[in-house]
Amino acid sequence: MAAWRARGQELDVDGRRVFAVDLGPRDAPPLLILHGFPSSSLDFHRVVDRLAENHRVVLHDHLGFGFSDKPADYSYSLLEQADIALGVWRQLGVEGGHLLGHDYGTSVVTELVARRERGLLPIDLRSLTLCNGSVLIELAKLRLSQRIARSPTLGPAFGRLIFGGYFKRVVRRLWGDPSRVVDADLDAMWSGIVHDEGNLRMHQISGYISERYRFRERWVGALSRWDRPALVLWARRDPVAVPAIGQGLAESIPGAHLEWLDELGHYPMLEDPEAWADPLPTFLADALAG
Repeated sequence: MAAWRARGQELDVDGRRVFAVDLGPRDAPPLLILHGFPSSSLDFHRVVDRLAENHRVVLHDHLGFGFSDKPADYSYSLLEQADIALGVWRQLGVEGGHLLGHDYGTSVVTELVARRERGLLPIDLRSLTLCNGSVLIELAKLRLSQRIARSPTLGPAFGRLIFGGYFKRVVRRLWGDPSRVVDADLDAMWSGIVHDEGNLRMHQISGYISERYRFRERWVGALSRWDRPALVLWARRDPVAVPAIGQGLAESIPGAHLEWLDELGHYPMLEDPEAWADPLPTFLADALAG
């Protein structure tokens, strides 16, 4: 955690402190990465240097996550997370780039795509990559912990009562092969959650699941009219964002390329960084050329 924090910086976005990492050549095409729930940008620490060889890679912790602010007086809407992402990129002088979202981050991606369709996006999106997120929420296999966290009655207590051992057991089962889990990665995830008492915000953040139902037509509809390169990079052994979601997205997005990671689970960039990163250079180069 400390080494990752040393690679980043803190930005003031709309009066909130947001942690961001900005790596690679400044004159290279930007790759804008949006992480998942309930972890942070640290999920990409094993792949970021490879990606930064040919791209300017920009990551940040959403509000409520990692090293960013975790205010109690905030709604944690995915729409607001899109505003924060745009604020980060504006401060860093990013005017466009390739967009990649994992898990929770895929819904921030779809909100940005919806704004682009309406002519409301101030940056140029050159391509998008979606990785193991429950965009087609009706197909997702939510875990018990997710259902509890979003419960109006049980959710507020869940964040106070959850402890590291339970969290790590639950997350370990999300790997395609739990024997490949690096304990330090689970420790870092948990440290990011409890940093600044972020565990007390988990109930508020879990409202994103309801938003996936509420804004389904806005977000999935925008994907169905996307007119630039798209990659669906999907780990097949994900027990939550199941293969049917990846297949459905590939069929919904015009011209999308579907790349399966057959043996990997929900965090493929941690489980097998090389396998996860391998399809990206060719896709991004083709998208830039095309």
